[in-house]
Amino acid sequence: MVQQLRQALVMIVAFTLLTGLAYPLAVTGVSQVMFPAAANGSLIVKDGKVIGSALIGQAFKSDRYFQPRPSATTDIDPNDSSKTVDAPYNSASSAGSNLGPITQKLLDRVKGDVETLRGAGVVGPIPVDAVTASASGLDPHISPQTALLQVPRVAKARGLPEERVRALVATHIEGRALGLLGEPRVNVLNLNLALDALRS
Repeated sequence: MVQQLRQALVMIVAFTLLTGLAYPLAVTGVSQVMFPAAANGSLIVKDGKVIGSALIGQAFKSDRYFQPRPSATTDIDPNDSSKTVDAPYNSASSAGSNLGPITQKLLDRVKGDVETLRGAGVVGPIPVDAVTASASGLDPHISPQTALLQVPRVAKARGLPEERVRALVATHIEGRALGLLGEPRVNVLNLNLALDALRS
């Protein structure tokens, strides 16, 4: 019995060291050497300051910037801790809304977003990602169609020709992974940084 107990303890210690220490350190070391930017969160630095991540969306409110897709993240209501309130792009609360396709709250929000776009002069079909949140609520990308939809607003706010802004969008379209996985997309933060770098 003592011998079996000793063997069990040796196995626990051995596997704890192997899977709990050696393996994570090896994976971390390899990722730091081979993919340092991705391993450290794909951080985007401007003027020596971290301003975001290429993997996590953030809100842009000004008409001078391209805006991300809606976000369904929430936070604790400061007035009642048993409730939640909308908190777009709250990275501490990554989750979809879990609202079904016929939920009145979702229908009202989508309808309101469509009316806002129509009021801003958008005609024709509206891309789905322009009025719906992603599963994480933190998607940093929009479709090329949604980016192009925003070109007139951004160009007007910045006093730039629409063609110039449209060309900038075209240069920031990321293709499918390996040429076949996913859909073409535009990273909103990278596009807005390029927009700020444009000289009129």
